[in-house]
Amino acid sequence: MEKYVLHFDGIDKTHLPYVGGKGANLGEMTKAGLPIPDGSCVSTLAYRRFIESSEEMERLFDQLEHVKADDLDEIRGLGQRIRNHMKSLTISESIKSSIIEAWTTIGKEKAYAVRSSATAEDLPNASFAGQQDTYLNVQGQEELFQAIQNCWASLFTDRAISYRTKNGFDHRSVFLSVVVQEMVNPDVSGIMFTADPITGHRNTVSIDASFGLGEALVSGIVSADLYHVQAGGITKKQISKKKIAIYSKSEGGTVTEELPPDQQDAQALKDDEIIRLAGIGKEIEAHYGSEQDIEWCLVDGEFHIVQSRPITSLYPQPEKKDSKLHAYVSVSHAQMMTDVMKPLASSLWKTLFPFGKESVTSECPYVQEIGGRIYIDLTNVLYLKESRILYTFLMKAMDEKMANALSNLAQREEFTKYAESNTAIKRGAIKLLSQVATKVMKNVLFANPEKAAREADKTLDHFIKEAQEQLSGLSGADRVRKVQESIGTLFLSILPKLFPYFISGTVANKLLGILSNWWLGDEYDLKLLQKSLPGNVTSEMGLKVGDLADIVREHPGLLKYLESAADGTFYQGMDRFNGGQAFRKEFEDFINKYGMRCSGEIDITKPRWHETPTQLVPPILTHVRSVAPGDHRKKFKQGQLEADKAAEHLIQRAKELPDGWWKARIIKRLVSVSRHLMGMREHHKYVLVNYLDQYRHALLEEGRRLAKENRLQQIEDMYYFSLDELLSIMDGNFEGDIDTIIQERKETYAHYSKLTPPRVLTSDGESVTGRLSEILAPEGALIGTPASAGSVEGIARVVLKPEESDLQEGEILIAPFTDPGWTPLFHSAKALVMEIGGTMTHGSVVAREYGIPSVVGIDGATKKINSGQRIRVNADEGYVQLIEGEHSE
Repeated sequence: MEKYVLHFDGIDKTHLPYVGGKGANLGEMTKAGLPIPDGSCVSTLAYRRFIESSEEMERLFDQLEHVKADDLDEIRGLGQRIRNHMKSLTISESIKSSIIEAWTTIGKEKAYAVRSSATAEDLPNASFAGQQDTYLNVQGQEELFQAIQNCWASLFTDRAISYRTKNGFDHRSVFLSVVVQEMVNPDVSGIMFTADPITGHRNTVSIDASFGLGEALVSGIVSADLYHVQAGGITKKQISKKKIAIYSKSEGGTVTEELPPDQQDAQALKDDEIIRLAGIGKEIEAHYGSEQDIEWCLVDGEFHIVQSRPITSLYPQPEKKDSKLHAYVSVSHAQMMTDVMKPLASSLWKTLFPFGKESVTSECPYVQEIGGRIYIDLTNVLYLKESRILYTFLMKAMDEKMANALSNLAQREEFTKYAESNTAIKRGAIKLLSQVATKVMKNVLFANPEKAAREADKTLDHFIKEAQEQLSGLSGADRVRKVQESIGTLFLSILPKLFPYFISGTVANKLLGILSNWWLGDEYDLKLLQKSLPGNVTSEMGLKVGDLADIVREHPGLLKYLESAADGTFYQGMDRFNGGQAFRKEFEDFINKYGMRCSGEIDITKPRWHETPTQLVPPILTHVRSVAPGDHRKKFKQGQLEADKAAEHLIQRAKELPDGWWKARIIKRLVSVSRHLMGMREHHKYVLVNYLDQYRHALLEEGRRLAKENRLQQIEDMYYFSLDELLSIMDGNFEGDIDTIIQERKETYAHYSKLTPPRVLTSDGESVTGRLSEILAPEGALIGTPASAGSVEGIARVVLKPEESDLQEGEILIAPFTDPGWTPLFHSAKALVMEIGGTMTHGSVVAREYGIPSVVGIDGATKKINSGQRIRVNADEGYVQLIEGEHSE
């Protein structure tokens, strides 16, 4: 195509390389018969010819290739030089002639809106909105040329350069078209989203409206009315005070005016106009097949659409199975790992859950991968009153916001109207719960707690041995099918045998709290009873890391080696240094027991410590820097002594009560059960991760075989297929082009990694948010859930991945979440703050054992708190106060 200008009626989505995203959308809608003001697009060919007229631009592009997205000073200076240079160039006569011809056809006497339209703009997975300039009410030939040239230059604003650099767009490959559209002078204008941009609800049309041109709303200088429409009816009207409006001037340009007092509080759109506009929005959505962000104007009672683009920020909607409203809960939040997962990892989790499956190896129909995270459909669980009460009670200890969101959703009329009892699920749940409840009752009331703890350890050892032996002697498709069979039976194998021990300890601890309040009037001693719990495999792992650090600190040469060690030569290299052999022996022992772990260990595609041992170097060096020799063992021992003393004090207080002899006996019994069995909390997870490590080893060998046979380009490509798909590839009956599918799924994975997963999601795509309990906190404090008591001040250190930690002595660890792979850092932290979690999630339990204050469930903590900022963590009440500096937005 060699045209410099194209009219809207000659443009469709195939012209995107020539007219950019905005121009292609306007052409599409014009052809679809939608109310679009007339116009044309100055094509990307014109832009390219304009750029090619300057030899200097090639040198400037070379400089752009080396700029970093976070180097704002360099971006600012380079961007200014490029824009100034482009504005100094002259547009060729051939391009000017094409522009004049289109301008004359539509009307020289008319005013125009001149907007940029980039070829990477308004795409399904990227939003370049607002990065280039817009010029309104442009009148006259020379003014039109100047506006077009300024638009071309605005491709190199600071924001546009930074965005392209950050998201991997080649600056040379992003071209700019310019939309020249007939200007309309609206009475009312605004923005419409065909799905709620805040909650994600797909059946809600959200409309912002204000008087005059939409520029006032887009630039944020006016508060707009907000209307919500569902199923053809208005469900929300929020009328704002609209003090000012922007209008076109007759001579060109715009003016900002204050509105008359009686108009400021007036509803911008009439009710029938709101409903009519929402209908147009849904028509545009149907045309594109995706939710849209639409700019609109109302002129003399008629609507005009001036722009439409995909909404790129919505979290994916669950696959709909029927017309009911379904409730999906994030397994990723419950497992304290909200990173996006690849299809193979998701496939294992969908096979793990046993409910409603056709066979052991099939995937659970109640589990979905949504946005690269695992969600489970709890609709039927919430329909049953008993299971709803039990589940939300248990979930409150895992994540208070999630529990409250579920509770609120379960009470909605649109949810309860479909409520029905699923007999099969009810029977299965009762059977499983009765097995667990029977063992819990036995452990709490009758069993010897020390013997019960030994039984739990023996069961754990049995499972680990079974994990190591089950896949031996198998290869090829038989081995993958065995992985499917194993993971498909694992849930009902582990849960009834190991979970009751931890639940017994938790129930005993809960009863202690109830009786302590009832008989003694407080829970003072209970805070200390959870310190240094015996038998916690994750806490023991953390202590072992401290032991390794103590060896390293005595040998400076070994320490320096570790700072630059590589995985491939990790063990051999340390032998050259004093202390290297002793450290190697201890490290190998550590790896033999804990090497199957890593950060994000529930994701089978993540490399384990035994594969990449350098992951452990930052936690070890952090421990060397921030913990005195042997101090970790001393603190743990001190915690045991404090817990024992608290137990004695609690029992003694009970003895002094009326009828104290039997009350003291009950307290003593519950203390013993709590202390011996609460440490079993990590046993089932420890077993699961051992199995996952064996599955990973087996599947990697099969991936290696497929790569060797050229059925996959590289071993890691297998991560982008489910277990069933891998079997199809191995059996030679996979349908579809493997390389194309891998590339598409890699792009989807990259998109999902930028999304924040909600705790609770409905089948309508709504992210349901729950509230935390109200507390008294200073103004501006960040509110969360108190998880481990205490109050400290210190310097914050934001850590997103433990293997990249730079935690210093006495700093407060700020993390998105923590799983057992983070445990080595806990000895070095003065306190812990997390974005997700509850009182019984991993980080909270370990924090209590180590005696460090912890507040969890603070959304966006890693963005609102900056490393180096001084903060106060009040874990008695549940808030974080920023002492120095304002929090980030």
